[in-house]
Amino acid sequence: MSLKILKSEDRFIRFVIDGITPSIANSLRRVLMDDIPKLAIDKVVFHHGQIRDREGNVYDSSLPLFDEIVAHRLSLVPLITDQKMNFRDQCVCEGKGCPLCTMSYSINKIGPAVVTSADLQPLGNPELTPSDLNIPVVKLGPKQAMLVTAEAILGRGREHTKWQATSGVSYKYHREYLVTKAEIEDWKNIKETCPSNVISEDSKTITFTDDTPCSKITQLMDRSGVKIIEDDTKFVFQFETDGSYKSVDLLGYALKRLPQRLNTLLESLTSPD
Repeated sequence: MSLKILKSEDRFIRFVIDGITPSIANSLRRVLMDDIPKLAIDKVVFHHGQIRDREGNVYDSSLPLFDEIVAHRLSLVPLITDQKMNFRDQCVCEGKGCPLCTMSYSINKIGPAVVTSADLQPLGNPELTPSDLNIPVVKLGPKQAMLVTAEAILGRGREHTKWQATSGVSYKYHREYLVTKAEIEDWKNIKETCPSNVISEDSKTITFTDDTPCSKITQLMDRSGVKIIEDDTKFVFQFETDGSYKSVDLLGYALKRLPQRLNTLLESLTSPD
């Protein structure tokens, strides 16, 4: 098996894997979607009553939205994740909650204002902030305030969407377009527009690939003089992250996690129980 990264950004990656089967490709897709540990808020405590600021002004902490709605919105705020944290049910604290498995946050805001994800302040590791600081949570009116504390723990996407670190996870076969130059008049224009999509060329033919998106390549579909070849052992993947991980780090974890999951499946099949 070989892997080549075609494009890598903090929140997006496109790569090619060669030498695997369709079932392995789909297993990797499932791991990327459902099996990456991610930090997300799982408990929110609302402090109701009157709140005074430093000048002695009194604010009402009852919110214009139900507490359940605000808690749900907070749980969906993507948080930068530390892979070294423990799952709560596997921690030495035996699920009681400690810095090794639990991250605490607070919001203390007075109105009139819009409470956003930027107001979610980490109380432990200062690096584990929301990955997007512009997510609106609730709008406070005059004399309204919001005072909450929250706990975030690790989970996986298969348990709840709030723990899903990726989106748009997709793959396709590696595809090649063998073009006969004498039959396709605009092959030069395609080559000039999509130079990185050229695999090989000789005096009579030129071969393109759509591993990297290029609108001109799609014009070669269903045309005489073009032979399309798909390789079902070579797959082009791409996905985005919500910022909880950098894309290349998330891919590295998934590649390590996949054989672990397959070994667990093998053991369950061979176990006498």
